[in-house]
Formats: sequence, C-alpha cells, structure tokens
Amino acid sequence: MAIPLPARRAWPTFLLLLLWTGSSPAVSGDQPEFTYRANANEVRLTFSATDQNDHGVATLQATDFAVVDKGFIVRDFQSFTRSDYTKLEIAIVLDSSESMSPQFRKEIAVALDLLAQTYGVPQDNISLLSFFDSRPSLLCAGNCSASQMTEKLPSAHAGGLTPLYDTMVFASELLAKRGDAQTEKVLVLFSDGQDTISRNSASDALDALMTHDIRMYGIDMGNPVAPLPGARMLRAFSAASGGRYLPAQDGAARAINIILEGYRASYTISYRLPTHARGFHNVQILPTHNVQLQFRSRSGYYYPNTTR
Repeated sequence: MAIPLPARRAWPTFLLLLLWTGSSPAVSGDQPEFTYRANANEVRLTFSATDQNDHGVATLQATDFAVVDKGFIVRDFQSFTRSDYTKLEIAIVLDSSESMSPQFRKEIAVALDLLAQTYGVPQDNISLLSFFDSRPSLLCAGNCSASQMTEKLPSAHAGGLTPLYDTMVFASELLAKRGDAQTEKVLVLFSDGQDTISRNSASDALDALMTHDIRMYGIDMGNPVAPLPGARMLRAFSAASGGRYLPAQDGAARAINIILEGYRASYTISYRLPTHARGFHNVQILPTHNVQLQFRSRSGYYYPNTTR
C-alpha cells in the first residue's frame, strides 16, 4: 500500500521566515506552518491528542475525530494505530559548546535510564550524539546505557564553533537508517539553537527533518532571561516537525517525561486521498464529540509531487 513521503528539496527562505515567526505546534484551527509532499493515493498522518489541561489522551477512538483534507471530511480510515515504544527510535543530540554542569550531565544519564527502565524503550533504539568545533560525533548507537553515559557524555566547553545544522542533518540521516517504515523517529536536541560553522544551511536541516519524517524536540539551553535568536529556530523547527519546545532549566528528566508522555497519546492514521486536486492540501483534525480535545499534527501536504 503506497504511503506518501516527503520528497527531498531545499525549503524556501520565505517558509523558514514564516516558521520562525510561529511559536506553537499545529492544533485544530491553526494556519499551516509547514508542508510535506505526496505522490501516492494514500495519506499517512501521525498526531497526538490532549485534553483541556494539556494532558495526553491515550484512550482515543477512531470515532472521536475526523480529518478535513482540502475541505473534504474524512471519517473512513484505512488504519488507526497507537504508538508503540518498541517502534520508537530516539537520537539525543548534545551541544558541547554549551556550559553543561555536572548535575545536568547526571540528569541526562538518568533520563536515558528512564527511557529504558521506566518507559520500556529498548536500548538498541537510543543513540547519543554531540557536536563541538568542526563536526558531529556519534557517542553511542544502540548501547547507550545510563551506566556508560557519565563517561561518554562530552565535557563542557564555553563558546567555540558550533556545527548545529550539520549535526541535525547527520542525526536525521542516522535515524533514517534505523527501524522500518512504521518506526516513529525522534530527535531530542539540547542546544541554544546557534550555529557558527555548518556547511549545511537552516533550510538543509529542516529539509532533513521533513524528508525523513522526524519529530524534533528542542531543549533550549540558552539564557531564558535574554533569549538568543537561536531560540526562535528551536521553536520553529520543533513546531514544524510536530515536536515541542522546552526550556532546559526544567531538567533533562522532565523534558524526557514530557516527550514520552506525548507518545502515550500519539496515533497514526492512513486514509485514501480524498481528491487529486493539485497544490496544497490543508489538513486539520477536529473532534467529533468532545470539543475540548486538541490535536497536534502536520499541517498539510502538496499533491502531486512537483517542485514549487
């Protein structure tokens, strides 16, 4: 059964500027914040559901919502499945140019233990990367136990060169090679969002996320009192990919808890393309019974798969 996937392309500057002015993920009623492309007859959409208190709804039924695709109401889904932690691939990326206290290093090690021991994410599904100076470094892939992390986590460096966009492309391509087509892939980025040396551009980094269908969670390690311009990038890329933006000051373990709590209420549906009309198909997910439900998902896609 054909599943539409985003085609690799350079994301236009105007779209990046649009993203950087946005601050929240797509929910019912929001304007499109980003797009992906389709060239098949079936649409595959991953989304999460929350209640009025922003708590995940893990008991959603297929009759609790409908999809509006380019004005067509879709209720007949080809498939409807809950997320499976054993099918979750996570890449944790650490900006070693930031000042990382020993306590925060310990928190990240504890967070890795939470992933494996508390939430049941297999250790084989977790990778850890860092970047500083000229290129990214893969610290571990599939053997990232908490007991090893205190030795593998990079030392803190103040300032220096930061190849952030190169690392995002590298991590996206790493995740793309892991798991199968049904595996949900997550990039957790601890950074202030600043880049000083990458060969890849911000457009390339966003394109890598979209091409490989990866959700990014931006953990802002910058100063919350005087936020840097990079904070806007973290917010925009997180929203664009369906993830979330979180401050590092709340703690690494809490960030991991919030991320995985969202996956407890994450679903994937597929449905037949309701119309072959060319151009942008705006997609919304709307509640059918409980009007207080909110949904985070991709905002739409282009059909057919032609360059615009």
